[in-house]
Amino acid sequence: MRQESVVHRPHPALRPYVAAAVGYRHEGFPPGEHLGLPSPWPTLVVTLDEPLVMAAHPDPTHAPGSFEALVGGLHTRPARIAHAGRQSGIQLSLTPAGARALLGVPAGALASLDCPLEELLGARGREVVERIRAADDWPGRFAALDAVLLRDLRDDDVSAPELAEAWRLTTAAHGRLRVSEVAARIGWSPRHLEQRFRAETGLAPKEAARVVRFDRARRALAGRVSAGRPADLAGLAAAAGFADQAHLTREWRAFSGLPPTRWLAAEFGYVQDTAALDAALSAS
Repeated sequence: MRQESVVHRPHPALRPYVAAAVGYRHEGFPPGEHLGLPSPWPTLVVTLDEPLVMAAHPDPTHAPGSFEALVGGLHTRPARIAHAGRQSGIQLSLTPAGARALLGVPAGALASLDCPLEELLGARGREVVERIRAADDWPGRFAALDAVLLRDLRDDDVSAPELAEAWRLTTAAHGRLRVSEVAARIGWSPRHLEQRFRAETGLAPKEAARVVRFDRARRALAGRVSAGRPADLAGLAAAAGFADQAHLTREWRAFSGLPPTRWLAAEFGYVQDTAALDAALSAS
């Protein structure tokens, strides 16, 4: 089994829009499926060789398909990714503002979708794939990606500052702030916040808080297990802001389809790779 993960720090002009950038190559796994779980970031993936095969999208009404490069919006259901025992590519975790600046659409337009990159960017999407695959190493691949994204960066396409602050408050508090408190801090009514927040991000404020809390717990659990420490689900629930372990388990089932222990068993090879994402987030 081979796992290679490379963290990239994007060009300074891209950092407000890219929360994390990771190159990966996984080989030697038993063929099967990998779960793409809800996270606080729209995701851009460019594959290096074989396409990404989506066996099921977060929106079950969308048909399965194969993608050389795709953008996935925020979602609250797991995606199922089929593989033949290997996967390789570059994954960018975008901020909601990054959807507008890099892709030309609000993140809300991508909610629960997996969209071919070429469909959003046209010829530029095809260029991204070709230039990354033509590079000989990870520095070259990331340089090619940065160059294409920088060339057409739309940093004048921004949402209301109140929405940016609502998102910052939600993520900085790890999903623990009530919607009413977020609304009060930005000077909007909860109803107005609900409408504008969903249109911009694709999630309601309460859904976003749940996803943020779950993602923090998922990465914490992965880090514990990868370091050889006990899972300690009760302690994890308390630290991550869940009412109790039962609440944590209910949310885990809702977002992944599995309780935490079964998720660990099913996804252990990918669980061990969580450190790369944590390092990338810390570097952004």
